[in-house]
Amino acid sequence: MDFTQTTVVLIAAKTGTLAFGSVLTFLSYRAFRRTRSRALRALAVGIGLLTLGALLGGVLHQLAGISLKASVGVQSVFTAVGFAIMTYSLFVDIVDDSSRTRSGMRTGD
Repeated sequence: MDFTQTTVVLIAAKTGTLAFGSVLTFLSYRAFRRTRSRALRALAVGIGLLTLGALLGGVLHQLAGISLKASVGVQSVFTAVGFAIMTYSLFVDIVDDSSRTRSGMRTGD
């Protein structure tokens, strides 16, 4: 395995992505478990897919010997799907208008 400067930078970036992505996935999943919010569940899945894609792309390139171009393609698919699910999370818990008062606040706020 040839460890060039570019390889070291890629490994460092993937490690950071994996570390922070794992923490964000865990925290958003924990928030989902506490609130049972569908939006937080979708957010956790989206961040998890971004993190998984980064991990899988790195593993495919470094350990499986897949070309950088192909592994970036795999990561890009996970990134696109992750962002789509995160976008969905912004719209999933739209409150029914019947639970709002005239001031726009939800009842019970």
